[in-house]
Amino acid sequence: MQFSIRTTNYQNNMMLNICDEELLGRVLKKDDFQMNISKSYFGQRIIGRSEAEDLMKKCSILNMAGKETIEMSINLKIGARQGVKEIDGVPFLIVFKM
Repeated sequence: MQFSIRTTNYQNNMMLNICDEELLGRVLKKDDFQMNISKSYFGQRIIGRSEAEDLMKKCSILNMAGKETIEMSINLKIGARQGVKEIDGVPFLIVFKM
């Protein structure tokens, strides 16, 4: 499994935008809401599971989309299942580490 990521520095915190690679470029819709899994937000580079896990552990803010990405965050005890929302059949989760 591969993941598409973009890392940025936001208010002196490392932010990770990460999604399942196959979601890149999709537009998710639910009622009047639309979420674009864009290359500009998620598409800096493609990485494997090991590097994705390392980045998840290091980052303070995570924006995640996709089944594999969310499951990985839950298995690492970074994300919580009760915080997961779904749009157009695709789970997403935002985590702020304190």
